Amino acid sequence: MAALSPKPIPVPTRETKPYWDACKKHELHIQQCADCGHHQFYPRLYCTKCMSDKVEWVKSLGRATVLSHTTVYRPVTQAFAADVPYVVAMVTLAEGPQMMTNIVGCDPEKVHIGMAVQVTFDDWTEEISVPKFKPV
Repeated sequence: MAALSPKPIPVPTRETKPYWDACKKHELHIQQCADCGHHQFYPRLYCTKCMSDKVEWVKSLGRATVLSHTTVYRPVTQAFAADVPYVVAMVTLAEGPQMMTNIVGCDPEKVHIGMAVQVTFDDWTEEISVPKFKPV
Protein backbone atom coordinates (compact mmCIF):
# COMPACT_ATOMS: atom_id res chain seq x y z
CA MET A 1 0.00 0.00 0.00
CA ALA A 2 1.29 3.47 -0.84
CA ALA A 3 2.16 5.79 2.03
CA LEU A 4 -0.48 8.36 2.83
CA SER A 5 0.36 11.90 1.84
CA PRO A 6 0.10 14.53 4.55
CA LYS A 7 -3.06 16.59 4.89
CA PRO A 8 -2.79 20.13 3.55
CA ILE A 9 -2.13 22.32 6.59
CA PRO A 10 -3.82 25.75 6.65
CA VAL A 11 -1.44 28.69 6.46
CA PRO A 12 -2.58 31.64 8.59
CA THR A 13 -2.83 35.00 6.83
CA ARG A 14 -3.26 38.54 8.13
CA GLU A 15 -7.03 38.02 8.16
CA THR A 16 -7.03 34.50 9.64
CA LYS A 17 -4.19 34.49 12.18
CA PRO A 18 -6.41 35.45 15.17
CA TYR A 19 -8.81 32.67 14.17
CA TRP A 20 -6.08 30.01 14.04
CA ASP A 21 -4.51 31.32 17.27
CA ALA A 22 -7.87 30.84 19.03
CA CYS A 23 -8.33 27.37 17.51
CA LYS A 24 -4.91 26.40 18.87
CA LYS A 25 -6.36 27.16 22.34
CA HIS A 26 -9.46 25.09 21.43
CA GLU A 27 -11.67 28.16 21.21
CA LEU A 28 -13.82 29.08 18.21
CA HIS A 29 -13.63 32.80 17.48
CA ILE A 30 -15.59 34.66 14.83
CA GLN A 31 -15.72 38.30 13.87
CA GLN A 32 -18.27 40.84 15.07
CA CYS A 33 -18.67 44.35 13.70
CA ALA A 34 -18.24 47.05 16.36
CA ASP A 35 -20.47 49.39 14.34
CA CYS A 36 -23.51 47.24 13.47
CA GLY A 37 -23.08 44.11 15.63
CA HIS A 38 -23.10 41.71 12.67
CA HIS A 39 -21.28 38.39 13.20
CA GLN A 40 -19.38 36.92 10.26
CA PHE A 41 -17.34 33.94 9.22
CA TYR A 42 -14.97 33.44 7.32
CA PRO A 43 -12.55 36.16 8.47
CA ARG A 44 -12.46 39.39 6.49
CA LEU A 45 -10.99 42.87 6.90
CA TYR A 46 -14.43 44.53 6.56
CA CYS A 47 -17.95 43.88 7.82
CA THR A 48 -19.99 42.11 5.15
CA LYS A 49 -23.14 43.94 6.25
CA CYS A 50 -22.09 47.60 6.62
CA MET A 51 -18.53 47.58 5.20
CA SER A 52 -17.05 48.98 8.42
CA ASP A 53 -13.41 48.19 9.07
CA LYS A 54 -14.16 47.89 12.80
CA VAL A 55 -14.39 44.10 12.97
CA GLU A 56 -13.38 42.49 16.24
CA TRP A 57 -12.76 38.89 17.27
CA VAL A 58 -15.23 37.41 19.75
CA LYS A 59 -15.50 33.95 21.25
CA SER A 60 -18.32 31.93 19.71
CA LEU A 61 -20.68 29.90 21.85
CA GLY A 62 -19.48 26.92 19.81
CA ARG A 63 -23.01 25.68 19.19
CA ALA A 64 -24.49 25.15 15.75
CA THR A 65 -27.18 23.39 13.75
CA VAL A 66 -26.55 21.21 10.71
CA LEU A 67 -27.89 22.99 7.63
CA SER A 68 -26.71 20.51 5.00
CA HIS A 69 -24.36 17.53 4.84
CA THR A 70 -22.89 14.78 2.74
CA THR A 71 -20.91 11.67 3.56
CA VAL A 72 -17.65 11.14 1.72
CA TYR A 73 -16.81 7.51 0.93
CA ARG A 74 -14.06 8.17 -1.63
CA PRO A 75 -11.37 10.53 -0.36
CA VAL A 76 -10.55 13.62 -2.37
CA THR A 77 -6.86 12.79 -1.96
CA GLN A 78 -4.88 10.00 -0.34
CA ALA A 79 -4.26 12.31 2.61
CA PHE A 80 -7.86 11.68 3.72
CA ALA A 81 -8.05 7.96 2.89
CA ALA A 82 -7.83 6.88 6.54
CA ASP A 83 -10.76 9.16 7.44
CA VAL A 84 -13.45 7.72 5.13
CA PRO A 85 -16.30 7.68 5.58
CA TYR A 86 -16.44 11.25 6.88
CA VAL A 87 -19.16 13.87 6.99
CA VAL A 88 -18.75 17.28 5.39
CA ALA A 89 -21.42 19.68 6.60
CA MET A 90 -22.56 23.27 6.43
CA VAL A 91 -23.57 24.38 9.92
CA THR A 92 -25.24 27.55 11.12
CA LEU A 93 -23.53 28.92 14.23
CA ALA A 94 -25.70 30.15 17.12
CA GLU A 95 -24.46 33.68 16.30
CA GLY A 96 -25.76 33.39 12.71
CA PRO A 97 -22.82 32.78 10.35
CA GLN A 98 -22.50 29.53 8.46
CA MET A 99 -19.32 27.50 8.20
CA MET A 100 -18.23 24.34 6.45
CA THR A 101 -16.89 21.66 8.77
CA ASN A 102 -16.83 17.97 9.56
CA ILE A 103 -19.27 16.22 11.87
CA VAL A 104 -17.43 13.75 14.11
CA GLY A 105 -18.21 11.56 17.08
CA CYS A 106 -21.16 9.72 15.60
CA ASP A 107 -22.11 7.31 12.85
CA PRO A 108 -22.29 9.26 9.57
CA GLU A 109 -25.75 7.76 8.95
CA LYS A 110 -27.03 9.48 12.12
CA VAL A 111 -26.21 13.01 10.93
CA HIS A 112 -29.32 14.91 9.88
CA ILE A 113 -30.46 18.40 8.95
CA GLY A 114 -31.40 20.31 12.08
CA MET A 115 -29.06 18.28 14.29
CA ALA A 116 -27.64 20.26 17.23
CA VAL A 117 -23.84 20.14 17.33
CA GLN A 118 -21.01 21.70 19.33
CA VAL A 119 -17.45 22.51 18.44
CA THR A 120 -14.54 20.20 19.13
CA PHE A 121 -10.99 20.42 17.84
CA ASP A 122 -8.65 18.13 15.93
CA ASP A 123 -4.98 18.96 16.54
CA TRP A 124 -3.22 18.53 13.19
CA THR A 125 0.10 20.08 14.29
CA GLU A 126 1.38 21.96 17.35
CA GLU A 127 0.29 25.19 15.65
CA ILE A 128 -2.92 24.22 13.81
CA SER A 129 -6.06 22.81 15.40
CA VAL A 130 -9.03 22.36 13.10
CA PRO A 131 -12.56 22.99 14.42
CA LYS A 132 -15.03 20.20 13.82
CA PHE A 133 -18.45 19.60 15.32
CA LYS A 134 -19.96 16.72 17.28
CA PRO A 135 -23.53 15.98 18.37
CA VAL A 136 -24.70 17.74 21.53
